[in-house]
Amino acid sequence: MKRWILALICAAGMAQADGEHAGEFDYYVMALSWTPTWCMLEGDDRGSPQCDAGQGFGFTLHGLWPQFEDGWPAYCPTVMRAPSRGMTGDMADIMGTSGLAWHQWRKHGVCSGLEARYYYALSRLAYEGIERPDLLRRLETEVRLPASVIEEAFLEANPQLDPDMLTVTCRANRIQEVRVCLTRDLQPRVCGADVIRDCSSPDALFSPMR
Repeated sequence: MKRWILALICAAGMAQADGEHAGEFDYYVMALSWTPTWCMLEGDDRGSPQCDAGQGFGFTLHGLWPQFEDGWPAYCPTVMRAPSRGMTGDMADIMGTSGLAWHQWRKHGVCSGLEARYYYALSRLAYEGIERPDLLRRLETEVRLPASVIEEAFLEANPQLDPDMLTVTCRANRIQEVRVCLTRDLQPRVCGADVIRDCSSPDALFSPMR
């Protein structure tokens, strides 16, 4: 079923503006953001509903980013119509807010060469294809740990991944994101040198879900 959906997306959704680079890229980086960190550093100050107590957001989809072997495109000119409010709203369950879904389309989705509905469908398939370790969701108190512990948890939960296919990032010495490298048909692949930059902190903060 997943292969059939992927084939449909690729066949029906591809297009690009004349002379521009939408649709021209090598692979995807899927960024999974740890919501408690984002809320601590940005979301609380913005009054984001994603950060309200009881929402239960853990690793949400930050975005599915077209990537070159070295560097990445952004804000590509495109002939594709912008997504409707319904489309962005439908992504809030895995992205936290419709606003993020809109921003990701405007910056990264336009470079995929896909229609918005197909870009969002592909993003959801990518998100559903990676298991987020349940153990991390059950944490009850803030802990300090090496970022490598988070990577190991993802590798254990996803035996199809090798260490050079994902990276863990930090911000303000907090675990920020797990980024997974995927082919254009969402198969795990080795990350480029500019992506595979693991957080080296031996005592990064990891906060529990709200």
